[in-house]
Amino acid sequence: MAAQTKPEIVLYDLACTKNICFSPAVWRIRLMLNYKHIPYTTIFLEFPDIEPTSKELGLVPEETASGTKYKYTVPAIKHVPTNTYMMDSAPIEQFLESTYPDPPVLLTSELGREIQAKARAAAGPAFRTSVMPREMNILSPRSQEYFRRTREAELGHRLEDLLDPEKEEQAWKVAEEGMRAAGELMRTHKDEGPFVLGARPSGADFFIAGSLQSARVVDEGVFQRNIKLPGYREIYEACLPYMEKKD
Repeated sequence: MAAQTKPEIVLYDLACTKNICFSPAVWRIRLMLNYKHIPYTTIFLEFPDIEPTSKELGLVPEETASGTKYKYTVPAIKHVPTNTYMMDSAPIEQFLESTYPDPPVLLTSELGREIQAKARAAAGPAFRTSVMPREMNILSPRSQEYFRRTREAELGHRLEDLLDPEKEEQAWKVAEEGMRAAGELMRTHKDEGPFVLGARPSGADFFIAGSLQSARVVDEGVFQRNIKLPGYREIYEACLPYMEKKD
């Protein structure tokens, strides 16, 4: 039997009871790792363990323009060859692209930024309504307690209140027009290939596919709402080969 390739990256991910990745932010990095064939291993962290583990690793959240520090979060990585640790999707993407440039991934583009902005603006509230309360179903008891306490403090009401059927349906109706517009932009280069920019995946594709895969792990129904719209299915299916490693 051939010896296994030693991992060059340790990926810190968010734990769930399915023992696979469900964080959209981590999926962006996992898609990139898989596409570039970078050998890696995963350490799954429960919600309450993210901050203490990050501090143990010497990670410090970046600051906003006003000087407020962001929260400790995943993804985080360790680059084994250089014993380097870093946190948050954007710097990790840039590090991976500069350290492993082949095959290349265009992290940002004018079209990609427009798609991401439109998709976030249109779908963000509906995703929050449908996905956030259902995340409870795939969390361990420890993470459930943390998730409920922190999210309900932000919301000012119980998570279950988001799942009022009429309000949830209305949220998706409001989102549909903007989501369709973003989906049409995704098909701009459809004659050249299935991805946002044509033949090769870019950062925008990994953002879209990662968000859809995250929704699918949490709830198939939410995933199906999105995949029926033009543009979304094509990109998701084109990225499937880079989603085979989920853990």
